[in-house]
Amino acid sequence: MNIQNYISVNKQRFLDELFDILKIPSVSADPNHKEDMIKMAEATKTALEKAGCDKVETCETPGNPIVYGEKIIDPSLPTVLIYGHYDVQPADPIELWDSPAFEPIIKKTDIHPDGAIYARGSCDDKGQFYMHVKALEFMTETGNLPCNVKFMIEGEEEVGSSSLDWFVRRNQEKLKNDVILISDTGMISNQQPSITTGLRGLSYVEVEVTGPNRDLHSGLYGGAVANPINILNKMIASLHDENNHITIPGFYDKVLEATDEERKEMAKAPFSLDDYKKALNIEDVYGEKGFTTLERASIRPTLDVNGIWGGYTGEGAKTVIPSKAYAKISMRLVPNQHSDEITKLFTNHFEKIAPKSVKVKVIPHHGGEAYVTPIDNIGYKAANKAYTETFGVPAIPQRSGGSIPIVALFEKELKSKTILMGFGLDSDAIHSPNEHFGVFNYLKGIETIPLFFKYFTEMSQ
Repeated sequence: MNIQNYISVNKQRFLDELFDILKIPSVSADPNHKEDMIKMAEATKTALEKAGCDKVETCETPGNPIVYGEKIIDPSLPTVLIYGHYDVQPADPIELWDSPAFEPIIKKTDIHPDGAIYARGSCDDKGQFYMHVKALEFMTETGNLPCNVKFMIEGEEEVGSSSLDWFVRRNQEKLKNDVILISDTGMISNQQPSITTGLRGLSYVEVEVTGPNRDLHSGLYGGAVANPINILNKMIASLHDENNHITIPGFYDKVLEATDEERKEMAKAPFSLDDYKKALNIEDVYGEKGFTTLERASIRPTLDVNGIWGGYTGEGAKTVIPSKAYAKISMRLVPNQHSDEITKLFTNHFEKIAPKSVKVKVIPHHGGEAYVTPIDNIGYKAANKAYTETFGVPAIPQRSGGSIPIVALFEKELKSKTILMGFGLDSDAIHSPNEHFGVFNYLKGIETIPLFFKYFTEMSQ
């Protein structure tokens, strides 16, 4: 039975199994979901066992468990290591979901006429890592597994993967491989596949601005005491200049600028600015002067406020000057920028620009480094050949604006190149209400992944 027939016969089961794990609210950021994390790890372990792994174990870490599985058919053959994550983002704001976040449902859309699976984690990353589980099932059931395979599925990607570093350093022999394959990214469209060849790094911090020692009556003290919310807003606004250039001293010192040739290649990717604005319901785009929308979202560093709060936010009015104000800020980084250095530069600058009327505290959360994979290695070539066969057109290499900090860790510790073979779309609303993943994309991933194994094995001989 070929892969298309196998998918046709098992399509409903593949969807039902994915629905089962999407119902588990494995939110790593919320301690209240600790039991759900364990339940999801066990479900992942069971899925790998049923798919054909000869050895599967739930590995304890300082944080959430990592599920490891392997099927070694011949030590002399190449080994592909599959990485994915079973944790998901919080569903908040819940009221903006059209259907419950952990009750998956299929809905047809203009982009997904075959239907899309709406649920938290459907695209990021349960739907995408589960494609690999089902691809393994096909290869083992039909005797088409051409090389060795290992799985490492973690539960802390959405909160910085702090335990993964610990695990990888202690299990280098266990994780030894010839290439790492990850599906936690996207592609240009369902008609034009692409392979992510670059990721931005990340520095994520939380800031706290403190004014008076308690909340104050805004009539009695207004105008005489610094309001932390007002001060915080001014400080944040000063972090960009009139050209949307980040004003932190030294921030751009190590930025590796893309060459004119690289920018020309990027410009070949199909992109409609009108469609982009329409999809987001915005009148115009916004960003650093001198760069296109695609460049701003991939090869340029950024600084964005991810959340801001303080004072009274309940129903009705409460006239207070708050004692404290807070914000969460993320900086996406490009090659040569190092997350620890950028975090330090931000901290020093933010403390320096604070007026004496307030106290400032910067709390680093997590970070990671940027990554670029060459397009002349056999892993990239095998992926491109697989996409070309299933989509009918070659994939386009494309830099991504997202961050997967562990990719740089893998290269450093495991000395392996990573191939980012994603099947999601930018419109899939990952991290947002109404996250979804096309049924077409899910099944096309299952169809394409075995071809990567085939071509990578052939090219490695």
